[in-house]
Amino acid sequence: MVSVISSVDTGHEDMIHDAQLDYYGTKLATCSSDRSIKLFDVSSGQQVPIADLRGHEGPVWQLCWAHPMYGSVLASCGYDRKVIIWKETNGSWDKLYEYSNHDSSVNSVCFAPHELGLVLACGSSDGSISVISTTGDGNWDAKKINNAHTIGCNAVSWAPSTSPNALFDQGARQQPAKRFVSGGCDNLVKIWREEDGQWVEDQKLEGHSDWVRDVAWAPSIGLPRNVIATCSQDCRVIIWTNDGTSNHWTSRVLNKFSDVVWHVSWSVTGNILAVSGGDNKVTLWKESVEGQWTCISDVNKGQGQITDQRSSSVEPNYNTRRRLDL
Repeated sequence: MVSVISSVDTGHEDMIHDAQLDYYGTKLATCSSDRSIKLFDVSSGQQVPIADLRGHEGPVWQLCWAHPMYGSVLASCGYDRKVIIWKETNGSWDKLYEYSNHDSSVNSVCFAPHELGLVLACGSSDGSISVISTTGDGNWDAKKINNAHTIGCNAVSWAPSTSPNALFDQGARQQPAKRFVSGGCDNLVKIWREEDGQWVEDQKLEGHSDWVRDVAWAPSIGLPRNVIATCSQDCRVIIWTNDGTSNHWTSRVLNKFSDVVWHVSWSVTGNILAVSGGDNKVTLWKESVEGQWTCISDVNKGQGQITDQRSSSVEPNYNTRRRLDL
């Protein structure tokens, strides 16, 4: 049974939309409709405020930490159409780069595996996806996938750097292809790959009957398959699998929930999936050796209903929940 081990009084003045621990689990970043990002040191088991980042002009939807080989780097995105990359230098947090080339809310940011460089994918309500990168010389490059999803893109997630079957086949341990998955308001899940410096659609996965709210490509330890989890306003979570040798993906409905499903997240080893949604619970799921998915635990998310109300056209009317359960 999973239980809440501590609560963080974030000090946010409005709804919290995301909370992310860094690579080592010692720093916690939270973001809110109050337009701020707050950072805490949680290494001692207590939460010690270390920074209050202000730069967005609207609700901040999502955060993503970069790998520590690039230092303490954090990306944020928001309703103000901005993506901001922050970096800590000598204990002080400042903007490293600001990207504002979207025409609507930016809903999702995700750093690529560190082997691919400091590369960030950004999904927007304008229907496009941007991939921004730097070689570390202070210059940034941006490539945009226009019309990636009709109406809007809600989520992006990178494929792992470990190639399928690398655990058993030395030849598979080559530089992996750059790929990521996205989900959108067109009810579609799409896989993109880089080809000759440009991003092209590799696969279109159809299975959801309403907006796809989150996508998560499972980490790989070198087993001979790819796995992607997606969730939707159709109240379903779908597990997509690929054998690593073909372009064919098979789908299996993990579960039909009683309410909209907002988020899916894999464990570090990719064998346990966390699911959260409008039923006010977090459930943990694991696949058996027979290929069946079973719920192994669930935990209620505190007292307040937690919702994700990002919209392509209107600013949401938020509930208020400022305390974070860990």
